[in-house]
Amino acid sequence: MVSSGDARAVNGPAALVQSVDRAVSVLELLAQHGELGITELAAELGVHKSTAFRLVAVLDGRGLVEQTTDRGKYRLGFGIVRLAGATTAQMDLSRESRPVCEQLAAAVGETVNVAILDGGFVINVSQSRGTAAVASQNWIGQRTPLHATSSGKVLLAYQPREVRENLLAQPLAAYTDLTITDPAQLRVALKDIQRSGWGYTSGELEVGLNAVAAPVRSADGEVVAALSVSGPAYRLVDDRFAEVAAAAVRGAAEVSARLGFTG
Repeated sequence: MVSSGDARAVNGPAALVQSVDRAVSVLELLAQHGELGITELAAELGVHKSTAFRLVAVLDGRGLVEQTTDRGKYRLGFGIVRLAGATTAQMDLSRESRPVCEQLAAAVGETVNVAILDGGFVINVSQSRGTAAVASQNWIGQRTPLHATSSGKVLLAYQPREVRENLLAQPLAAYTDLTITDPAQLRVALKDIQRSGWGYTSGELEVGLNAVAAPVRSADGEVVAALSVSGPAYRLVDDRFAEVAAAAVRGAAEVSARLGFTG
């Protein structure tokens, strides 16, 4: 015989999935009807009013629904707009950066990526390969460390000070013998990026892989992405960093302009 505790353990995951499904259904119903009360939502969902109220209370707490002036009625909240805006911004970034990256990749002959912050990592959302980069690795969707990539360093350099210090307070993993693992040394590198407007890595993530990157800004001037040019060390030698970085800065500025930045 299964005890009540065992039953809850078995049914817990299924009940959680059902609750998520119902919560999504609430959002869809409000999107369809505009405004609905608890009684109406319960009837549409086929659940007790107390269940419908709990679902709405959670969504209300997250700002995804809100109560109207008509007592008992609910509608979609501003949180939906915030989530949609984040999705739209990422889609805009990928779309607007693609032609710029393709042109830059063709001009420098190397791989061009656009990356964004993903928690304590950087994730590549777009990639274009130059004529010399036939065997280049596909970085799209891959999460890479902030301190060992040119894009990561650039994104980190333009984050609020407390965000930078939070990362620097954690152990910095070594991916090669050249990876910067000393917080003081990384601070110097980040200050250099703020001063010059671009950053680089030389064999810090992978032996023989070099890269430079520049910041991409949104319409409000916030750094939302980094545009990087990467290639094998025998082609993208240290002496070429400044030259290629200048092209990356111009490309990043063009993407920024496409996103509405006028600074």
